[in-house]
Amino acid sequence: MTNFRARGFTLLEVMLAILLLAVLLAGTYGAIRTAVHAMHSGELAIDRTNRLRVAQEFVRRQISRIMPLAFSQDQNTNTNFVFEGKGNFMRFVAPMPGYLSKGGPYVQTLSFAGSRRGGKQLLFTDEMLNGFDIDQKSDNEPSVLLDEIADGHFEYRTIDDQGELTDWSDRWEDPSVTPVMVRVVVRMQPEAHVDFPEMEIPLLLDVGAVRNTNRANQMMGLGVRPGTSPMGTRQ
Repeated sequence: MTNFRARGFTLLEVMLAILLLAVLLAGTYGAIRTAVHAMHSGELAIDRTNRLRVAQEFVRRQISRIMPLAFSQDQNTNTNFVFEGKGNFMRFVAPMPGYLSKGGPYVQTLSFAGSRRGGKQLLFTDEMLNGFDIDQKSDNEPSVLLDEIADGHFEYRTIDDQGELTDWSDRWEDPSVTPVMVRVVVRMQPEAHVDFPEMEIPLLLDVGAVRNTNRANQMMGLGVRPGTSPMGTRQ
């Protein structure tokens, strides 16, 4: 009878197999880790882009719908405050989106303010026009629309007496009327990994246009062409 002798693996073969398995597992782990990191980076990039897009759409919507309604008055000159504009601050009246509104127009502010983490933030606050007091501090906490901003400012533009667009200015001088256009300039920090395209936002309705239109309608009602006096002579 022939005896078959069982033959197992030597210690060297076992060690080589374990070493090969370890190399394969390390390679697989590295590939999985790289894939997870890439997926996480992609999700962060999408999130940053979406936040920027939402902030832009909200700012564009609110500014374009500014209403010629006074939120305060200068008691010395009886000047109605319809729009306040500086390089880092805007205050105006506009409707809120339906899902955020309780009805009626709101006094709204957009401002660039410093952040604790460095850089600046674009902040937004709102308060119902009914009962608004400019001298009373609001209890509403500002909402952060955008952060990781290196620098940002607002600019304003209107139409001069000749009907031409004026140059952009970072200060609005006449609070009794609104500008014709608002420009929002934002430079993001490098770590934000997104760019904020410059926004030039025309207002759907401005007080200056309403005032000129009303004056023209009154003159046409008197049978007078715009640009002439009631006696028919040129002004």
